Order: sequence, then C-alpha cells, then structure tokens
Amino acid sequence: MQKDIHPPYDYVIFRDTSCGATFRIRSTCQSDKTIVWDDGETYPLVELDVSSASHPFYTGEQRQASSEGRVARFQQRFGKLSSRPTRAK
Repeated sequence: MQKDIHPPYDYVIFRDTSCGATFRIRSTCQSDKTIVWDDGETYPLVELDVSSASHPFYTGEQRQASSEGRVARFQQRFGKLSSRPTRAK
C-alpha cells in the first residue's frame, strides 16, 4: 500500500436527523462537528437525513403509493372506447 494517499479510517458517529438514532462505525467520512460518545471519547459527527433506523424498507412501515395502478386508471378512462363494436368493411 502506498503511504500518504489514503484517507484516515477511524471511528465516526452517524446521527439520523429524522429519528435521532446514533451509531458508531469506522469510516473515512470527515466532519468539523464532534460529539462525546458513551465511552467518553470525542468523535467526528456526521448527520444523515435517513438511515436504516428510519427508512421504510428497514422499519417495515411501507407507504402505499396508490390504491389503483396506471393500467386500472387507463382502463377506467378509455376501456369504454375499446369495447365498441368495430365496423364491418
């Protein structure tokens, strides 16, 4: 491995701003903000908009986008047109 080309890899605290969950992992992310963790050490703090603690896929709180799909809406609007008898030539 070449020296002095890799970013520092150390513990960083990530905070999910949408639910307040915090977790400590090793990362190359850097931040000017710091926080004192449970062990009494000071670590860089990176704030996230969403994490596994608040994302609907991981929490199981799926949102329903629509009760009917595009095909159903299309058939509702234009299905009557396709049921007309065709003219004989």
